[in-house]
Amino acid sequence: MKVAVFNTKSYDREYLNRYNEQTGHILVYFEAPLNNNTVNLTQGFEGVCVFVNDILDKKTIKGLAENGIKIIALRCAGFNNVDLQAAREYNIRVVRVPAYSPQAVAEHAAALILTLNRKTHKAYNRVRENNFSLERLVGFDLYGKTVGVIGTGQIGVAFSRIMLGFGCTVIASDLYESAELKQLGVAYRSFDEVLKVSDIISLHCPLTPETYHLLDQKAFSFMKDGVMVINTSRGALINTKDAIASLKKRKLGYLGIDVYEEEEKLFFNDLSESIIQDDEISRLMTFPNVLITAHQAFFTREALEKIATTTIQNLADFEKNVPLINEISPK
Repeated sequence: MKVAVFNTKSYDREYLNRYNEQTGHILVYFEAPLNNNTVNLTQGFEGVCVFVNDILDKKTIKGLAENGIKIIALRCAGFNNVDLQAAREYNIRVVRVPAYSPQAVAEHAAALILTLNRKTHKAYNRVRENNFSLERLVGFDLYGKTVGVIGTGQIGVAFSRIMLGFGCTVIASDLYESAELKQLGVAYRSFDEVLKVSDIISLHCPLTPETYHLLDQKAFSFMKDGVMVINTSRGALINTKDAIASLKKRKLGYLGIDVYEEEEKLFFNDLSESIIQDDEISRLMTFPNVLITAHQAFFTREALEKIATTTIQNLADFEKNVPLINEISPK
């Protein structure tokens, strides 16, 4: 099968090529993202392979169909960037990688917490300048703190286990309760109650119309003063303007994000010689209690291997006309 692979970096090509040797798909790589402006590049291909910041709206999918595309293979678990109804309308199958390394994302969320709390990033920069002062580096014990987990799928479960290992009290909110977590002593509470009693809140739910701007001005008002919020899921779960307002009021004590709602214009690119036009992320970066990483929570060898092997298998299954176990439907 001839597949156009969009939004690729060197590591994508390395791992996909490695695991494509046995199947022999023809993979043609594009550094550009897939959207309505680049859909013309898909002429002559049977499938496309895309990532989190490619935009597959109805107009783009119509263009894919006109170019003969039969399958969209996502190299990620989330699919909020794909118009599934349009894909069904144009008879294009959509597959994903439902779980590549829950531990990778969960461990990165824990790293954000530890870094924000103990200010290791600031200490590192100080020591490199021969500044060994401990002034303004005070943190707090994680032990005994209440951690609220929003979303207890595989990543939420992995994150909860880590926090339990630190001696935290873990409470959770999800439409579907995890029997495993309940056995470990995690208590499920309402969303509002989790917001009210948690010292740390970590988001691990998907982005849907229901969860868009899940944390907004109202949600922040319910939280404890000085609360820490962590987001390694999807950027639009947080209303950025409201988060900035809460930071300015010191309601939000710490913010650690690996995702951002307008990240497709920024993340995965070297903009070190550019003027950033996004005023909101520029404002976020001025706060001493905000830590931003550029969507790297998934970025481990194990995760890249799983993403590549599952993506290649999804394409092979489609080519062989066998059931697609990782297919996404509009339902």
